[in-house]
Amino acid sequence: MSFEFKKAARTLARLRLGITGPSGAGKTTAALRIAQGLGGSIAVIDTERGSASLYADVCDFDVLDLAPPYTPERYIEAVRAAEKAGYKNIIVDSVTHEWNGVGGCLQIVDQVANASYRGNTWSAWSEVTPRHQKFVDVLLASPANIIVTMRSKTETAQVQEGGKAKVVKLGMKAEQRDGIEYEMTVVLDLMRNGHFATSSKDRTGLFEGKDAAPVTVETGQMLGQWLASAKPEQRDPYKDKLQLVRNKMAEANVAEQSILAVYGLASLNEAGEEGLTKISNRLDATIKRLQEGAKSGEQSGANDPSIGQEAA
Repeated sequence: MSFEFKKAARTLARLRLGITGPSGAGKTTAALRIAQGLGGSIAVIDTERGSASLYADVCDFDVLDLAPPYTPERYIEAVRAAEKAGYKNIIVDSVTHEWNGVGGCLQIVDQVANASYRGNTWSAWSEVTPRHQKFVDVLLASPANIIVTMRSKTETAQVQEGGKAKVVKLGMKAEQRDGIEYEMTVVLDLMRNGHFATSSKDRTGLFEGKDAAPVTVETGQMLGQWLASAKPEQRDPYKDKLQLVRNKMAEANVAEQSILAVYGLASLNEAGEEGLTKISNRLDATIKRLQEGAKSGEQSGANDPSIGQEAA
C-alpha cells in the first residue's frame, strides 16, 4: 500500500453545531435563529412534545414531531427523511432523548443486559454503542447543516477546603454520551439568564476568547460566511457511491461483513464501480421487500443471505 500526502486545505461545506443549556435557556430559539442566518429551508425534528411549533413566529420552518421510543434508529430515519426532502438545515431538538429518553440508549442497554447478559450492562454496551455511533455517523455524513440541541445540568464535585468538605459547581454538562462535543464544529453553551452563550468548542475561531453574547440571526450569518470561505469540496464519485451503499446497508439492516463474505472482499473499496452497482441494486431489492413486508405485517428479512449472490 502506498501513502500520499497532499496540501491541507479547509473544504468544510456543512456545519455541525451543538447548542447546550438547561431547560428554558432558549435552545430551540437559538437553533432557529442560527438556521435562519445560514439561509435555506429548515426542518426541525422535535422530541419536546411539539414545543418547537410554539416558535413558528421566529422564522419559517417545517416540523416533524418525533414520538417515543427515542431509539437511535428512529432518529436516523427522521434525519434521512429530512435529507430526502432536500432541507438545507436540519435541527434535531433534542438529541438528549436519544441518550436518556424513553427508549433511548440508557434504557436499551438495561433491556439488553437483562435479556442477554444476566444484568451485565458492561457487556450490553457492546450491542448498544454501535447503534449510537451509527446515529452520530449519520449526523456527520449528512449533506445538510446539522444543528443539535442538548439539555445540560449542573455538574458538581465534593472538595476539601480548610479541612471541610465543600460541594462546588464544575459547570454545565450536556445530557448525551461523553465525547459527542468533539464531533461538532462549534458548541455553544447557553446561560439561564436569556439567550447569551459562550463557546466550549470552536473550530472556526469566530468565538475564541470572546465574552458571552446573544445568539442572533447574525450569528448564523457569520457562520455561513465562514463556511462559504472554504474551498469547494472536491467530490469523489466513487467515494460518494460507497457512502450511498453504506447508507442503504444501514436502511436494510444488513451488516457490511456479511456482504464482504458473500463477495469475497476484504473491504468495500475492492468492489469497484461495477461491484458497487450490483450491491446497491441488491440492497434496493432488499429494502423494497422489507417495506412491503412491513406493510403486510410480516417480520423483517434483515441480513438476507441472498443479498449479493452475483459475483462482484
